[in-house]
Amino acid sequence: MKAIIKLCLVWILIVVESGCWDSKAIQNMAYVTAIGFEYKDEHFITYVQVLNFVNVAKSEQMEIGKNVPVWIGKGEGVTVAEALSSIYATSQLRIHWGHVRAIICDEAILKDNKKLAHVYDALNRYREIRYNILIYGTKESFSEILAQKSIFNLSPLDTLMDSPEDINGQKSSFPPQFGYKIIAQANEKGRTVFLPSISITKQVWKEDQKKKPMFIIDGAYIIEEKQLAGWFSEEDLKGVRWFLKQTKRVFVTIPDHIKPIGTLVLTKPGHRIQPLIEKDTLRFNLYVEARAYVEGMVENVSVKTMEEQAAKVVRDEILTTYHKGLSKQTDLLNLFGEVYRNDPKVWQRLKDEGHLVLKEDTLNEIDVKVTIMHTGKYKGRVLPEN
Repeated sequence: MKAIIKLCLVWILIVVESGCWDSKAIQNMAYVTAIGFEYKDEHFITYVQVLNFVNVAKSEQMEIGKNVPVWIGKGEGVTVAEALSSIYATSQLRIHWGHVRAIICDEAILKDNKKLAHVYDALNRYREIRYNILIYGTKESFSEILAQKSIFNLSPLDTLMDSPEDINGQKSSFPPQFGYKIIAQANEKGRTVFLPSISITKQVWKEDQKKKPMFIIDGAYIIEEKQLAGWFSEEDLKGVRWFLKQTKRVFVTIPDHIKPIGTLVLTKPGHRIQPLIEKDTLRFNLYVEARAYVEGMVENVSVKTMEEQAAKVVRDEILTTYHKGLSKQTDLLNLFGEVYRNDPKVWQRLKDEGHLVLKEDTLNEIDVKVTIMHTGKYKGRVLPEN
C-alpha cells in the first residue's frame, strides 16, 4: 500500500513539474502580423497590425463574411527599436512578434540605404521575428494599408499582402519578395533588385452596391548597387516577367488590344541572356521560349499565326521595358548581372572603365519562340496550319 501511495506522489510531482506555469492563453496575447515603417522629421514611425487569433482561426463554426476587427498601433522614436518598443506602454496585452508576415516601407526609407539597413538590422536582431518575411514598398497611408481586409471580409492574413503565392500562380507579375532574398540580391554585384509596390484600388470590387478596396501590386521599386533607382509601374515592367523563374502564367492578347483576334495563356517561360563583349563594347542576345494554350478567339486564324503574333507581343514588351530603363539608365532586364555571373573580372574592368552603360543598340537580337500546346476544349474555331 505504501508503495502505491509513493508511486502516486511521484506521478503527481512529475505532472506538476512538467506543466507550463508561465504559458499564456492565445486570447490573452496580441499578435503582430504586419509592420509598416516610415521616416518623418528625423524620427522612425512604426505601425503594427495586431490580430487576435481567436477571431481569425478557421473552424467549422467560423462565420464567413463576419467582420474581423483589426487593431493598428503606432510608435515613434529616433531608432527603430525605440519606435517599436514604445507601443508596449499602451498595448494592455503581451505583444508577440513571431507571426509577423509582411513588412512595408515608405519611399523615405527606401531612398536611404542606411535607414533601410537600420530597419533590417533592428528586426533581425529580435529572436521572435523570422527571416522569411515578405517585403513591400508603398505610397499609400499605412493606416489604410494595415486596415485592409480580404474578399468576404476575411482577415488580413487572406489578402494579397500576406498570401501572394496563389495570386501569382494565376496572374504572374512580380513574385513575392522575402527579406532574406532581398539582402542576398542587394549584396550581389550587378544584380537589379525588384521590390513589389503594394497599393489599394477601389475600382474593381463591390459588395452589393458599395465599392470595396482591395490590394493590388501596381509596380516595383528598383534597387541597384544598394541604392533606390526609382519606381516603375506594372505596365513599364511587363518585359521583366519573361526573365523571372517565378513567372507561371501570363495572359497575352494578340496581336494587340486595339483589334484583338484572340487571347493566349503563356506558361513558365524559359530564357537565356548571351553577352557579346568586344573590348569596350557590350551587347546582348536574348532568347525566350514559352508554351501556350488558347484561352479565347475572336477571329479564325491558324496556330502558326497565333504563335508568331504572341512572339511579337513578348518581343515588344521586352523592348518597351528596356527603353523605360534606358531613359533612367536602369538595368531592368538584369543584363549586366549576367556579365558578372559569366565573367566577374570582365564585369569589374568594364565598370572601372565606365562601360557598363545602356545604349540604344545594347540589345543586339531578341529571339522569341512560342509553341501552342493545345487549343482548349473547344477546337472548332482554329484553322489548321498552312
